[in-house]
Amino acid sequence: MNIHEYQAKQILKDYGAPVSEGRIVLRAEDAKTAAGELEGPVWVVKAQIHAGGRGKGQFLEPEAGTKGGVRISKSASSAAEEAQKMLGRTLVTHQTGKKGKPVGRVYIEQGADISLEFYLAVLVDRNTSRIAFVSSTEGGMDIEEVAKNTPEKIKTFTIDPASGLSSFHGRAIAFSLSLKGKQIKQCVSLVSTLYKIFLETDC
Repeated sequence: MNIHEYQAKQILKDYGAPVSEGRIVLRAEDAKTAAGELEGPVWVVKAQIHAGGRGKGQFLEPEAGTKGGVRISKSASSAAEEAQKMLGRTLVTHQTGKKGKPVGRVYIEQGADISLEFYLAVLVDRNTSRIAFVSSTEGGMDIEEVAKNTPEKIKTFTIDPASGLSSFHGRAIAFSLSLKGKQIKQCVSLVSTLYKIFLETDC
């Protein structure tokens, strides 16, 4: 199943997971209104295509500017301008091939004050044919590069289908990320939510 980032975040939000506020923009003339509905002081403008590496990508058209498919803005008007530059252009990443993919929609998201970034995914482990969580303290980076160069920084937690998920798994993941205090409880809750989403929506 291929879905865009904004669609995935809507599913997360529907299940109660903490997600930053955002607006999807399909037409350039709607960008200013969408950006204005979000509080600053930072806005993140993201091209929506079915490919990874958007932030490091490049647009084929000069009109889109030299920045990649994920851009930081310090005002709503600037965010709207960046969205307008991206819409209708072609974004090339390491996953799209040289022809790239057209950007037919842009997601404008409310920025956050980020201290640390983590990686957390739930998937089917092909080696065990079981659901597994994969975590890493190296969030915000190409996880493929982390796996290649520093595989010890990636932890896998397999779920036994007979017993299912328990709070133990959530705590183990929290400890693997060096979380402390109330962060552990938040992690346990998030892992439980992600597991439920995975089972019920198959995505």
